[in-house]
Amino acid sequence: MQIILVSRARKVPKTLDLADRRLRWRLLGVVAAAVLGCAALGAGLALAVASPRGRALTEISHLRQQVKQQNGQLGKMRRDAQRQLDALAVKLGQLQAQSTRLNALGERLAQVGKLDNGEFNFDQPPPVGGVDDSTGSYMLPQALGASIDQLAKQFDSQQTQLDALQSLLLNARIDSDLKPTGMPVHGGYISSYFGMRPDPFNGRVELHSGLDIAVPYGTPVHAVAEGMVTFAGVRRGYGNVVEIDHGNGYMTRYAHNSVLLVHPGERVSVGQVISKVGMTGRTTGPHVHFEVWYKGHVVNPLAYVRSHR
Repeated sequence: MQIILVSRARKVPKTLDLADRRLRWRLLGVVAAAVLGCAALGAGLALAVASPRGRALTEISHLRQQVKQQNGQLGKMRRDAQRQLDALAVKLGQLQAQSTRLNALGERLAQVGKLDNGEFNFDQPPPVGGVDDSTGSYMLPQALGASIDQLAKQFDSQQTQLDALQSLLLNARIDSDLKPTGMPVHGGYISSYFGMRPDPFNGRVELHSGLDIAVPYGTPVHAVAEGMVTFAGVRRGYGNVVEIDHGNGYMTRYAHNSVLLVHPGERVSVGQVISKVGMTGRTTGPHVHFEVWYKGHVVNPLAYVRSHR
C-alpha cells in the first residue's frame, strides 16, 4: 500500500510506501506521541479543575450565595420586627391616653366624693412592695421597654387607688342612702313647722313633732332614705301612717295618707313611692305630716328636708 503526498510548493509528488517497515515504525511513533500528548493535556485539565484552589473557589461562590440569601432573610426579619415595634408603639400611645383619662376620672370622683385633700393623690403610686424576680425576662428596646414598664406601674397604681376610692364611695353612698335627705313630696310648701304651736282644733299650745307639707290630694309620697317598713296602718290622730326604720338610728314617719302602698317587713329604696297624700286623722286639709326620729327621740326635720344627697 502506497500513500502519495502532493505539495503545491513541490511539483514532484512524494510517495510513501507502507510496506516499508521503517516507515511504519515512524508512523506508529507519531501516533503514539499524539495519543500521549492528548492524555497529558486531559490529565492537566483534570488536575486544574480538581485542584484545592478550584474547590475553594467553588465553595466561596456557594458561601456567597448563602450569605446573600441570609441577608435577604435578615432584612425581612428586620422589617417585620420594625412593623411590630411600630404597632406596639401605637398601642403604647393609646394606653397612655387611656391612663390619662383614668387619672382625670379618679380626680373627678375624688372631688365628687368630697374626699380630704391629699387622701387620694393620683400623681404618686401607693406604697407597695415585693420580691424582685427578673430572671428569664425578654428585653425590648430601652426606650420602649421603659415606657411600657412605667405604664404598667401607673396602671397598677391607678387600679389600687380606684379600688380604694370605689370602696370608700360605696360606703359613703350607703351611709348617705340611710340618712333622711330631702322632701318626701315634690312641690307644695311647708304649712306648719316643728316646735310649739297652737293646736288647730282646741287652741292649746302643744308640740308639733314634725313638718306639715301641703300638696294636692293623692300626691305620691316618697321614702327619703333606704330602710325597712316597720309599720303601715292607722295610728290615733295620724290616720294612715307609714314608718320606716333606716337601721342607723333614724326612723321616719309619714302621716295622713289616703293610700298605703307598702307593708311591714318590706325593704324600700331612696325615692320609692310608699303612699299617697290624704286627709286621714286630725287634719284640716290634704298634706303629709313628716317626722324624723333619731335614737328614739323626735328631732326637727327641717335640716334634713333642706339637705341634698
